[in-house]
Amino acid sequence: MRLASVYDLKPKFQDLLRPLCGALARGGVTANDVTIAAAAMSIGEGAAIYASGAQRWSLLLLPPVLFARMALNAIDGMLARERNQQSRLGAVLNELGDVVSDTALYLPLAVVPGISPLLLGLVVALAVITEMTGVVAIQVGSRRRYDGPFGKSDRALAFGALAFVLGAGVRAGAWTNIGLVLAALAAVLTVFNRARAALASATP
Repeated sequence: MRLASVYDLKPKFQDLLRPLCGALARGGVTANDVTIAAAAMSIGEGAAIYASGAQRWSLLLLPPVLFARMALNAIDGMLARERNQQSRLGAVLNELGDVVSDTALYLPLAVVPGISPLLLGLVVALAVITEMTGVVAIQVGSRRRYDGPFGKSDRALAFGALAFVLGAGVRAGAWTNIGLVLAALAAVLTVFNRARAALASATP
């Protein structure tokens, strides 16, 4: 059974971004430029959270940064596909950029009092494994897998909501760690779903 994911909204999101994508292409911006910008922005936000000791302003900045990152991720894909900018370098940058951005954005939340660094580290590690599973699908003759329920967009929604609540002044505690346990379980299920779908659709 296929589980719903925020990723399912990507086509409509891309339609909204297409005019901006066209403007960037006319301005000479490449898909790789956008990919690198998204990673740099993510690293900057993660550094702000860590350096400030997770001050509320840095946490409240995370949701808009995540939204901007999702937009840039969609735009780099459209530039690559629709503007004939696909390249091997772009594919490498895209996959590495996602893993680097996830790690840079989420791991610094370990400095928030009440959040278990161990559980947070587990979720981040599982996020990396999730994306690796999606890429490995190509190796077995399938296509790149984006199955849910806890893919990149779903993680962004979950961590964005967490950062907003914390930034609004709610203290972390048992509820945040329970949430991280659920996130870890959802990530494990996502890895299983991607692996199963890859094997089921692999070419002999």
